[in-house]
Amino acid sequence: MADARDGMWLDDQAGRLVRPYTVSNGRTRPSAHFDLLTMVMATGSEPRNYLGPDHAQVLELCDGPMSVAELSAHVRLPAVVTKVLLSDLVDCGAITTKAPRTVAAVPNDQDLLEAVLHGLRKRL
Repeated sequence: MADARDGMWLDDQAGRLVRPYTVSNGRTRPSAHFDLLTMVMATGSEPRNYLGPDHAQVLELCDGPMSVAELSAHVRLPAVVTKVLLSDLVDCGAITTKAPRTVAAVPNDQDLLEAVLHGLRKRL
């Protein structure tokens, strides 16, 4: 059987015993927007209603800032299912999100780019 973290939901030979679409109640679209690089973190507020073991596992992992992609890997679920779980937790106020910086927000420093290019050329 699987290790203690995964409990009865994962079997080493059979794989995940509960199919991903079951975890999200058949939903494929989250109610909130998430990028794979969106950072999520628990607010400390507990959901009023128990949402399920997968929600609880996700919430437990959100004790510090973590990206959606990293979280998805930890819970061994497809990113879209993880996003649905996260949107449920956002809707009940249990987690907060921070969108990744966009490329336009990163300064375009010509000198820095040339220095990186020079360093790459030296290594090749």
